[in-house]
Amino acid sequence: MAGPTDDPLRPRPTDNAVFRKEVLGGATEPTYGGILSFMRRRYQRDLSGIDVAVWGIPFDAAVSNRPGARFGPQGVRRASAIFDGDPQYPFQADPFEQLAVVDYGDCSFDYARHGEIPACIEAQARDIIDTGTMLCSIGGDHYVTWPLLKAHAAKHGPMALVHFDAHQDTWYDDEGRIDHGSFVARAVREGIIRPDRSIQIGIRTHAPDDCGIEILYGEDLETLSVAQVVERVRQRVGDAKTYITFDIDCLDPAYAPGTGTPVAGGPSSRQALMILRRLGFLDIVGCDLVEVAPAYDHADITSIAGATVVQHYLGLIAERKQGKAGT
Repeated sequence: MAGPTDDPLRPRPTDNAVFRKEVLGGATEPTYGGILSFMRRRYQRDLSGIDVAVWGIPFDAAVSNRPGARFGPQGVRRASAIFDGDPQYPFQADPFEQLAVVDYGDCSFDYARHGEIPACIEAQARDIIDTGTMLCSIGGDHYVTWPLLKAHAAKHGPMALVHFDAHQDTWYDDEGRIDHGSFVARAVREGIIRPDRSIQIGIRTHAPDDCGIEILYGEDLETLSVAQVVERVRQRVGDAKTYITFDIDCLDPAYAPGTGTPVAGGPSSRQALMILRRLGFLDIVGCDLVEVAPAYDHADITSIAGATVVQHYLGLIAERKQGKAGT
């Protein structure tokens, strides 16, 4: 599907998101044209034989600062076209040679019924997870991780959390609120994540409670080497089933201006991606990328960073399937 055709007037197929016949294999079409899906994956709801479903959650009613992350899935999909057809750096391979990935589209809910939205996200996520397909979600604000964790815990039990963020998200709430700053505290309180196996990376704010989770602050990422950060993750998480969540505001605003609550002093995209690249030893059962708000972006800087995080997730999952994951 990806190569040129014999017809000089139609040198390559386009609109792979809807017209490609095979799930496996890369796609080559102009990055500036065509129907946009994540990395030109086919839009598909049939998950038979599918390894990973990429799923958008366009929700941002839980933000405490600037709204706009509801446009995150669109922005990340658009930016992901730059990866089209290339061997994926730094994996030196096409993840889609053996990893069957589809774009599952977006979560559906009534935007005006906020109280129903968490249950909608959780139920639709469980529909995907129950098929045996790994779910890779694109938000949306960070509240969406709360129903996603509940859906994953229903299948996998309590999990380790590897959390890239500028914020701890451990603020107290009364469980009736919809707030992107408290999902970690809720998850610990309800036994969904294992705090003794969880770690937060890039934190640059203080919350009243660390909930027993290990914290690597923004300054730690400067004083520790990438290898030392990765080793801290390895020692903390071990062989626990792991959910990774990456809030794009983990990055310094110079590398991710398009987000709702930017905090200065964070890592560069290169630093964060170098850490993420080396986490192949983790037993990843689910992952998400959140808080991309394209309206505050410049030249798609933040959307490109977000798309690259998701591309790294797929690279790690592909290597694990092929038995090449880091140890």
